[in-house]
Amino acid sequence: QVQLVESGGGLVQAGGSLRLSCAAPGTIFSVNAMGWYRQAPGKQRELVAVITKSGNTDYADSVKGRFTISRDNAKNTVYLQMNSLKPEDTAVYYCNADIIPRRYSDVVRYWGQGTQVTVSS
Repeated sequence: QVQLVESGGGLVQAGGSLRLSCAAPGTIFSVNAMGWYRQAPGKQRELVAVITKSGNTDYADSVKGRFTISRDNAKNTVYLQMNSLKPEDTAVYYCNADIIPRRYSDVVRYWGQGTQVTVSS
């Protein structure tokens, strides 16, 4: 079973910054797209940002200009730099990754365990 390990959440004041990290095991064959989602209380999970293996990115309109997604392919790790945080960014943030576990395997989407981000006003 592939596990994605997230870190970097916490409590921050409005206007502050946080950086989230999510690492996939080094023993897997390949990682395709990686992304971040978030889920606030009482709301559906929503896409925050996604990055392809070649580095193409896409963002939710609500975070454009404030958040930056990046990845280190050598470390199978994706990052989310969050600046100018707002109270409405408060949510549990989940990473995901489209992974080929072994050569000739199908692509499987795996999820991290989630990390809480709380932005106080």
